[in-house]
Amino acid sequence: MTGSLDLARDGDVTALLDATGVFFKSARDAFPGAGAADWAAAAALDPEAFGPGDAWRLAFRCFAVADPGGTDGWTLIDAGVGPAEGPGAPWCPVPGRLPELLVTAGIDRADIHTVVLTHLHEDHTGWAADSAGQPFFPQARYVVQRAETAALDRRDPVWDWVVEPLRTAGQLHEVEGRHRLRPGVTLLPTPGHTPGHQSVLVERPDGRDVLVTGDLLVHAVQLAAPGVAYGHERDPATARASREELLARAADSGALLATAHLSRPFVEPRTAPA
Repeated sequence: MTGSLDLARDGDVTALLDATGVFFKSARDAFPGAGAADWAAAAALDPEAFGPGDAWRLAFRCFAVADPGGTDGWTLIDAGVGPAEGPGAPWCPVPGRLPELLVTAGIDRADIHTVVLTHLHEDHTGWAADSAGQPFFPQARYVVQRAETAALDRRDPVWDWVVEPLRTAGQLHEVEGRHRLRPGVTLLPTPGHTPGHQSVLVERPDGRDVLVTGDLLVHAVQLAAPGVAYGHERDPATARASREELLARAADSGALLATAHLSRPFVEPRTAPA
């Protein structure tokens, strides 16, 4: 892996740190089922996530995957916290830095042909559109699970900021279940955090695949103890099953985990507490 935490690359996958901040709940309030051994293991895995007074410090990260063969095309996975006026403003550390990081990474917005939204929460969709209701990535199709849009409340600010503008522009593509975007990039349904949450498998010629986890894995305590539920999961039992299955898959295949909210963008999988 090369680069800083703001902009880190592992082969053809680039991690883009849109923002960092402190969550509005303490870590122990957000993961009430975690025990002392779980917290000790999590602190060893990701010490930077632990702030003073049990504060939970987290990253808000997107990932860009380069097309094979040296072309200029890119797939972007998630769209960060967005601008100051976006739907994430009530609790996210806005404005995010994604636009300037793309410039630094040498990625033109017009060269992003696909934006995968792992789910429709504010901190993953902020740069999907702008305040004028225009898609932020003008040439992209935005791919989301149909179960995700079907479950989203029309009163949710993400509906007006993301879903409606993208549908109007003809750029919202709803898929069902496992879906191959292109050779080497596959969407994997991992429901539970939300009804239509999806993760992304990036298969690489060197055999070191990458699994982009979205919010299936939001804190190192869930890496240390996958059975630990996050307080904002829509269906904790389903989320646990999805998480355990994906982490087992990563451990069996040797895939690297690309995480949205852990302090490090790329981490090794684990299937049992330390």
